[in-house]
Amino acid sequence: MKISIKLQLSLMMFLQFFIWGGWFVTLGTFLGNNLEANGGQIAMAFSTQSWGAIIAPVFIGLIADRYFNAEKILGVLHLLGSVLLYLMSQTVDFSVFYPYVFVYMLLYMPTLALVNSVSFNQMKDTAAEFPFIRTFGTIGWIISGIVISYIFGWDAQESIASGALSNTFKMVALASLILGIFSFSLPKTPPFGSDQKSFSLKNVLGWDALKLLSDRNFLLFFIASVLICIPLAFYYQQANPFLVELGMNNPTAKMSLGQVSEVLFMLLLPVFFVRFGFKNTILVGMMAWVIRYMLFAYGDVGDKTFMLIIGILLHGICYDFFFVSGQIYTDFKAGEKVKSAAQGLITLATYGVGMLIGFWIAGKISDAFILDTGGHDWNMIWKFPALFALGVFLLFLLIFKNEKINYQS
Repeated sequence: MKISIKLQLSLMMFLQFFIWGGWFVTLGTFLGNNLEANGGQIAMAFSTQSWGAIIAPVFIGLIADRYFNAEKILGVLHLLGSVLLYLMSQTVDFSVFYPYVFVYMLLYMPTLALVNSVSFNQMKDTAAEFPFIRTFGTIGWIISGIVISYIFGWDAQESIASGALSNTFKMVALASLILGIFSFSLPKTPPFGSDQKSFSLKNVLGWDALKLLSDRNFLLFFIASVLICIPLAFYYQQANPFLVELGMNNPTAKMSLGQVSEVLFMLLLPVFFVRFGFKNTILVGMMAWVIRYMLFAYGDVGDKTFMLIIGILLHGICYDFFFVSGQIYTDFKAGEKVKSAAQGLITLATYGVGMLIGFWIAGKISDAFILDTGGHDWNMIWKFPALFALGVFLLFLLIFKNEKINYQS
């Protein structure tokens, strides 16, 4: 791959995830403070990610893969997204904000597949070349948190009180505008015209892989994947408001430490996977969720700040050891014929169904533990996902039978 193309793809990935990390991390805090949204409304806003994840495969299969160049669709979607992000920055009422964020996530979630398509089309050795390009996406997410906390200080207590978090939407609206324009200069990625007749809605939704559920082990893994996304939703929805309410300085930048650990543990995953096997790797990932939430339940911004930081740093184990390992396991069980369908099924079940349920429950739990002072009983809120994750851990430990997997790193 030419250096110029590698730079183009790296910048594309950087902007793609800078945009997402620049508003999604602080969304709960913005909604609660700027729009005075309750837990149920905040859950509705976060659930738009799940609806986007459910609808995105249909969009990609029906339009992007069949009729138009991927880079052009990417550009159009980000240009439209830029307008919606700016409109979100101007809202002062949840009833106005929600339609904007709903439509935006329907536009944004397909771009996650599109940036991969543009990248893969330029690569001769995906396994060797893609990780380097994708790392710039993680860097973009990290930088967005640093910009919010350390450069502009929009997540400082006094700034939040003055409504400064609305500026995060303006920032990413500009980034989305830049990426939208830049996308038209990306390498041409034509549609797969020869595959138009073989398109199947069942395939893009993963239904062709349903027969894998007849395998007892895969069925247990599938159920565990849906269930573990319920406590996962608590982190995405509640972590930033939690840290802000406790009075942590620069909470958004500190949360980006989770993405730093994600990169580090991704490097350790192949070694751990080969040495200890799939079941133990998954169990470590599940237990990390239990430990993280208990650290959140008993940590504070005084002498126990280290507990909060450790909880954030556990993100690498929480995500990599469960989700990446799960993708490897799914690939192994599916075989060549239904490989794509199987990955689509797991994505639909986790980011779609699992997190949709999780966001709803997280909203209900946060509303149930509001104190008379207006704050939250975070000790009780975090114990719920901790105990739930522990239940999933025990289910998987006792029922799932270990099996050997040929892992190619």
